Amino acid sequence: MSPKSPKSPKVLHDPATGEVDLTAPAAELHRLARAVAEGAGLLWTTAGTDGAALAGVEVRDAPGPGIRIGLDPARRVLLIDGDSDARTLFAANLRAMADAEDGGHLHVDHFPDHPYLAEGSLPLVVSSPHGGMPRR
Repeated sequence: MSPKSPKSPKVLHDPATGEVDLTAPAAELHRLARAVAEGAGLLWTTAGTDGAALAGVEVRDAPGPGIRIGLDPARRVLLIDGDSDARTLFAANLRAMADAEDGGHLHVDHFPDHPYLAEGSLPLVVSSPHGGMPRR
């Protein structure tokens, strides 16, 4: 992944693995975190030339427990929906990644007793807008 992030979010879905990769500048990650915390929002993404690029990210309030990350294949939109408590935790992680000035990425993969992610969610990787691995 390039150390520079796009000017708007870029979301790629790998159908073979199911994994979704989200790269965005800090301001857009904060905007996504705000939408996640509020339980409503639609962010449009950078159009890609390959079939893996999604058109947007939609956030919705939904009953829990947890948040569910999925796809609306007809609209080519990443869906994030869930209850307020889980959305609050996920939003905090998104803000932390936006502010991680030394780079890195956040893996959001379900495991038993995950603090906010519901079983059946797609795996998501959120990349720091400041590049690859942290210099810690």
